[in-house]
Amino acid sequence: MSRRATVQRTTKETSIEITIDLDGTGTTAIDTGIPFYDHMLDQLGRHGGFDLRILAKGDLHIDTHHTVEDVALALGEAFREAVGDKVGVRRFASGLYPLDEALVEVALDLSGRPFVHWEVPMPESLPLGNPAFDPQLAEHAVSSFATSANVTLHCTLRRGRNVHHIIEATFKGLARCLRDAVRVEGTSLPSTKGVL
Repeated sequence: MSRRATVQRTTKETSIEITIDLDGTGTTAIDTGIPFYDHMLDQLGRHGGFDLRILAKGDLHIDTHHTVEDVALALGEAFREAVGDKVGVRRFASGLYPLDEALVEVALDLSGRPFVHWEVPMPESLPLGNPAFDPQLAEHAVSSFATSANVTLHCTLRRGRNVHHIIEATFKGLARCLRDAVRVEGTSLPSTKGVL
């Protein structure tokens, strides 16, 4: 069974096409027009073991916010579609993920119930890259993805000073947890309710 999905999202602010293969090799081709965001999405594909193709055009002359949000929403939708009925998946995953001085805890459940707890305060920092990625958008990107994917997600910063490291550790942790949670290790739905 192929766990692959393609999603297109077009608004007055953005035009996005995303393809994800959950059983890929971590091959990515990402172009949102926001280099730092591309770098984070690349981490998601590579460390998640997902083949991920993202092409986005947005109103970057106004701000990067619309593109960041709409890509995250479309990616969550594609992930939700690709994971399908969730029969046999592990469902839960968690761990601690370091990047130099930064350490982030990520825990998630493919519950079908979107909920995000974000406790990742960002130190004072200039925006990253050009066009600029405001570090505060990291929460919005991760929350938009999890909500659209119908995932319960908790992200907690244990320690860290460098904003780039904190955000990257979060994306890598999210990637590894998604990789573990979608792993097929059984033949039944992992729920006492009979539905996820």
